Amino acid sequence: MDAALQERLSFEMQLRGALARNELSLAFQPLVDTRDNRIASVEALLRWHHPQLGLVAPERVIPAAERSGLIGPIGDWVLREACLVAATWPDDVSVSVNVSALQFSRRTLIRHVEDALRVSGIRPSRLEIEVTESALLANNDLTMSILKELRRIGARISLDDFGTGYSSIGYLRDFAFDRIKIDRSFVRDVGIGPNGTAIMKAVIGLGRSLGISTIAEGVETSAQLDFVRGEGCCEVQGFIFSPPVPASSITRTLARRTLVARSIDDGIGRSLAS
Repeated sequence: MDAALQERLSFEMQLRGALARNELSLAFQPLVDTRDNRIASVEALLRWHHPQLGLVAPERVIPAAERSGLIGPIGDWVLREACLVAATWPDDVSVSVNVSALQFSRRTLIRHVEDALRVSGIRPSRLEIEVTESALLANNDLTMSILKELRRIGARISLDDFGTGYSSIGYLRDFAFDRIKIDRSFVRDVGIGPNGTAIMKAVIGLGRSLGISTIAEGVETSAQLDFVRGEGCCEVQGFIFSPPVPASSITRTLARRTLVARSIDDGIGRSLAS
């Protein structure tokens, strides 16, 4: 236990200097319109290139940043950098940024969003803030207040990992989200059993009834793509079209604007993801 604690503290200490040492970067993954395979928007994803450990998974970086109090400065950097990169893209392509529950606990988030928009010069409607249910559970009143202020600024709001929490449908009643992202765990279960398929149909149908765009996360196979497209899901995100790529690569991808589906069940998607 002591060794594990020391390792965690050492990791957090190294993360503290990662920004100053320019070890953090962003990767970008396109979200593709199911009607015509055209890139609708792009999600910015944090990456840490550790000098000894190599590329550290976000699933390890984000919790460490939250425990150490670094999520504020790192989250602010992600917002600004994502908007600056998006300023080089076609004017009709938006960028989405994940915002943690701890960031929503500070009203300074609004100021940092405004600063990122001002410095980059992009229209507020080209920035989409992704909020998870954990942020809403942590402080529902404050988070809802901040979401309404972000909407007033002109930013778009999406509910991420939809279906994994306890009150997702209630949040759709309380706030008019622009989009809901269906968690990859439900996409993975499509075709495996009746429950996964039924849940996907219900969520896509719910979004359609409420006039909210739906996005299927983690789409990897042709069968999954055919299913969500057939059910009327608006957009997909996953290795079937592209893994997360560096800024220079997404710029070249956006020059094409349409992508060809490449399923991992034919081996191509796996080579893209490696």
